[in-house]
Amino acid sequence: MEVCDIAPGQRYTKKLNEEQVTALLRATCQRPRDRENNIKQVVRQSNFNADKIVRQFGIEVKGDPALIDARVLSPPMLSYHQTGRESRVEPRMGQWNMIDKKMINGGNVQYWSCLNLSRKTGDDLSYEFCYRLVQMCREKGMQFNPEPLLPISRGQPGQIENALLNLNRQCLSKLANTQGRLQLLIIILPDVKGYYATIKRICETELDIVSQCCQPRQVLKLNKQYLENVALKLNVKVGGSNTVLNDALAKRIPHVSDKPTLILGADVTHPQPGEDSGPSIAAVVACMDWPMITKYRGIASAQSHREEMIQDLYKSYSDSAKGIVHSGMIRDLLRAFRVSTGMKAERIIFYRDGVSEGQFSQVLLYEMDAIRKACGSLEEGYLPRVTFVVVQKRHHTRLFPSEHGSRDQTDRSGNIMPGTVVDTSICHPREFDFYLNSHAGIQGTSRPTHYHVLYDENNFTADELQGFTNNLCYTYARCTRSVSIVPPAYYAHLAAFRARYYIEGQLSDGDSSSEAAGSRSRRANFEVILPSVKQNVADVMFFC
Repeated sequence: MEVCDIAPGQRYTKKLNEEQVTALLRATCQRPRDRENNIKQVVRQSNFNADKIVRQFGIEVKGDPALIDARVLSPPMLSYHQTGRESRVEPRMGQWNMIDKKMINGGNVQYWSCLNLSRKTGDDLSYEFCYRLVQMCREKGMQFNPEPLLPISRGQPGQIENALLNLNRQCLSKLANTQGRLQLLIIILPDVKGYYATIKRICETELDIVSQCCQPRQVLKLNKQYLENVALKLNVKVGGSNTVLNDALAKRIPHVSDKPTLILGADVTHPQPGEDSGPSIAAVVACMDWPMITKYRGIASAQSHREEMIQDLYKSYSDSAKGIVHSGMIRDLLRAFRVSTGMKAERIIFYRDGVSEGQFSQVLLYEMDAIRKACGSLEEGYLPRVTFVVVQKRHHTRLFPSEHGSRDQTDRSGNIMPGTVVDTSICHPREFDFYLNSHAGIQGTSRPTHYHVLYDENNFTADELQGFTNNLCYTYARCTRSVSIVPPAYYAHLAAFRARYYIEGQLSDGDSSSEAAGSRSRRANFEVILPSVKQNVADVMFFC
């Protein structure tokens, strides 16, 4: 081995460090016009039409991109609380702001505290940060007790578990004679990375505490925009809602508002490249506040290494005492929907992320069968109508405006406008699919999301499903922008990554390769069991 040389230019499949990721993004992040010109240049240099094999097959490759028809969907009207100076807003170019607005349903936080794990942020600064954050939450419509349950405490990064256990013990002692509990813990992270996963695992799977982690560099800045963004996250983490579609309030959404509809999002995340033993994590989220469609409940499950089918959608086994025992994520979410809304779901819209075209029929057969069995296990003859939509981001299709200089065809970054839909020419000639660019580009070239309807018992027209999907993209809780993939799928992605933190610990935050290899070899010897999220945490959108 010592006399060998590694040939240059090979593909590196391991996890990159932060500097490498930054350099890679900088190299690949190109403005739409530059990327289009580069693609044209590659086609010209390749000169496919001169290739002997290409000619033998009678193929001709044009030097210019295909010109296709597209249309731009109107943004939805969003509603905020009536007590704000502005109770409705129509987003412009995929974004809006919270000025003069109050959250449609502000959460209530009576018991909270703060744990400071950073040396850079002293007691005075952490107190000032908490004071301003509480003020921002109150301004935006939350009921937030200005006084913490316990004084802001300090902890050592090497003693995080002890610090959290001690703080929880003090809170339980102080609330012993009341019905209350610690509703929120604000945590100022240590100055070095590698502790986030441990904090989330302890808070959510052991102590039943909803937590909000803040970077010390952001605490030092005391930036108003940052405080507003954190307030949006805090509100949904304590059971509130930030905004709602005006059409949802008015019950005007076709095939959704007329009957109780369960909107599901599902995703599977796999171990990082090079890890050959860790489990894949599946997550499913479901909307719990029909007809508003703002609050979601998430469930995650570990399954076989790199298995794309979600194994735990429905499960059953035979018990000598109980007979056939039914369980599974779809069944649990259907029951939670019934408890939350007081109605059983009569329709299901299932947005499934992360499926390649080669797996369409396999996923449809397996997961539709699981949904049917889960419904049937709850009540005989219970068959809600299902629409099964696959959401794809990993593709190489890019859409460019036909006239780059035209202001009415692009957003500020030079990308196609938010709401742009293409459902002809480059789509399947017989099946129901479309490309939707629902977001405004910030940097680089926007990647449209490819939605493929594999099964539709609700008889959506193309206009209805495209409009509904685009409108949902404006309801993402963590920002005042439309997002690039439909929020149920986005939330499922976040929930799956959160669950991975529970089993990977500090490995998730980028430990050295030697430590990672050691952890992998240790994990290979036993089956990983995913710890379950505690009840109070599971009831809210803790994964945001």
